[in-house]
Amino acid sequence: MENKQTLLFRLYQILCEYSDEEHPLTQQRIIELLERDFGLVVERKAVGRNMSYLKEMGYNIRSDKRGSYIEDRPFENSELRILIDSVLGSSHISAVHSGQLIDKLIAAGGHNFKAHVKHVYSVKDWNKTKNPDLFLNIDIVDEAIENEKQIYFDYNKMGVDKKLHKIACHVVSPYQMVLHNQHYYLMARDEKWKDVSFYRMDKITGMRIIDESRTPIKTVEGYKNGIDYKVISTCRPYMYADAPVHIVIRADEKSIDDIIDWFGDEIRVKPLENGMITVDLVASPEAMKHWAMQYGSNAEVLSPESLRNTIRETIIKMQEKYQRSDAECHK
Repeated sequence: MENKQTLLFRLYQILCEYSDEEHPLTQQRIIELLERDFGLVVERKAVGRNMSYLKEMGYNIRSDKRGSYIEDRPFENSELRILIDSVLGSSHISAVHSGQLIDKLIAAGGHNFKAHVKHVYSVKDWNKTKNPDLFLNIDIVDEAIENEKQIYFDYNKMGVDKKLHKIACHVVSPYQMVLHNQHYYLMARDEKWKDVSFYRMDKITGMRIIDESRTPIKTVEGYKNGIDYKVISTCRPYMYADAPVHIVIRADEKSIDDIIDWFGDEIRVKPLENGMITVDLVASPEAMKHWAMQYGSNAEVLSPESLRNTIRETIIKMQEKYQRSDAECHK
């Protein structure tokens, strides 16, 4: 019985690893792979008999005149490639964890998929977090949210030595983790300052659950109806926690792609003369200030006046820096 169970398991492993619709395996090839990979010497009849057992047990195996193969894999090759690229491009996942995840994804595609990803860039070529606690922190946050508990953590920033340095400690009520612009953020209420903030998960160390019930989100000012995730994604492109306000900008109509990318498509656009448009939207003033500085040559904030004045003051300070002579810059 043990030998039969072993053969069934190994046969299924061979099919998963080496077969798909474009690469069916003949019984002879299966016999060769069983001996090469697992040291099992079997006859052709045994392979056919155990293949029938696997089909009767409900495994998605198809056989035709070319051979046998796993018919439906969990992921198409293109889907696996998208997932692998997502891991590679995620700066919040460390190089070690990225490598481990990519190995698992490649294994899910089987032997034939590996040939398609030989050209995938090495993980070390990408900008990755140096914080190894990210996955542990995610587990802790999940547990705290499920049990409605508060958490403690140290918050850090990068120093000139390219290492994380503690700048503050927080006790918070966690509500959600949000993936935004290639970074994970913890959305939580700071129990000292009584406001909701967004914390970069890869900047957090020393996280632990404490035995205090978290503050219900609907009791927090501005969240009586709960969390609107669409508002978070469109009104907070830089994940600042200040309250969103109504903003009007004037921009080159060629900038509409960038505006929609950052603020979503629930904006009101009015065409003007000379290829210009006005755009009405709702966003964080602090986020809009940074966006306006980035796209300043093609966009202008018209209102509110307070935000326009803040941007003007920032531009004046920048102008003062860039008007200095080269000699003054190097003093």
